[in-house]
Amino acid sequence: MPAVRLKPVSDQVIVVTGASSGIGLATCEAAAQAGAKVVMTARNREALADAQARLTASGAMVEIVVADIADPDATDRIAAAAIARFGRIDTWVNNAAAAPVGRVVDTPIDDQRRVFDVGYWGTVRGSVTALAHLKDHGGAIINVGSIESDRAVILQATYSAMKHAVKGFTDAFRTEVEADGLPVSVTLIRPAAIHTPFPEHARNFTGHPITLPPVIYDPRLVARAIVFAAANPRRGLSIGGTGVLGTALAQHFPRLTDLMLERFGEALQTFDKAPPADRADNLWEPRTDAVDSRQDAYVRTHSVWLEAQLRPWLAVGLTGAAAVAGLAVARIAGRKRSVGN
Repeated sequence: MPAVRLKPVSDQVIVVTGASSGIGLATCEAAAQAGAKVVMTARNREALADAQARLTASGAMVEIVVADIADPDATDRIAAAAIARFGRIDTWVNNAAAAPVGRVVDTPIDDQRRVFDVGYWGTVRGSVTALAHLKDHGGAIINVGSIESDRAVILQATYSAMKHAVKGFTDAFRTEVEADGLPVSVTLIRPAAIHTPFPEHARNFTGHPITLPPVIYDPRLVARAIVFAAANPRRGLSIGGTGVLGTALAQHFPRLTDLMLERFGEALQTFDKAPPADRADNLWEPRTDAVDSRQDAYVRTHSVWLEAQLRPWLAVGLTGAAAVAGLAVARIAGRKRSVGN
């Protein structure tokens, strides 16, 4: 295992793709608040400029790069802009993604290919470009996968397949980096359902308004995990205990999971009414961006599972406390049985 060299976040230059909305925008905000110099890249020039103005007003140093990550030369242009402005790169976050929602037979192949051009090939190119700049002085490459990296979901076949590919690439890429003894950490982030503009941005082939299945988590939790991984080597981090439980169920009981998705999967992702008149998505063109979805939903702002990963000593302590409590209950029960006899 190589000696990974990561700086404190406050001393870092962090590149974030897909930075104009959702997890990407939340990550830029969290990194800037922690004192990092941030390079934000996405297609939406107006959203990037607004974010830059807002973060700069709070004292942050921010560079923006308007680019479609699916373009073959995009990552080289992004890296060149980062070097020109800040002189180096310390962490590269591959977050950009796009998605259709609907049955495979209803989803054009060109749209499916676009999902891979953005989410998979953008991640591959970003990782290779980042490694060229990090291999000598160290740093972190952080790829945003999904709970769907482990279990495909009905109506999201293309997105699930892309996230499976991101996981497969990240795991193999990590072993190559480690085998070469490079001081670079490679982390896979696996969020559950997150309250981003995914329902507004996904191309909808269902004939109904789409939503995310509960439980839904705050994008800022994912941003916290990403910023943590920028300074602390981790193989992977998952956000949302319900998603982790769901994938564990799928691994041990795959056929039962199939049947559950067949019975409830579509209903949990759609509303039973006509789709809205404004059905614009961002698969091919940028749209209105924000950190959070406009949909009204209960959003969890804490994840015990994430905290346990960020602070393993807390997880050990909680496990120990639970064990002690269990022994105490068993002893009390044993005494009551003795008295009863």
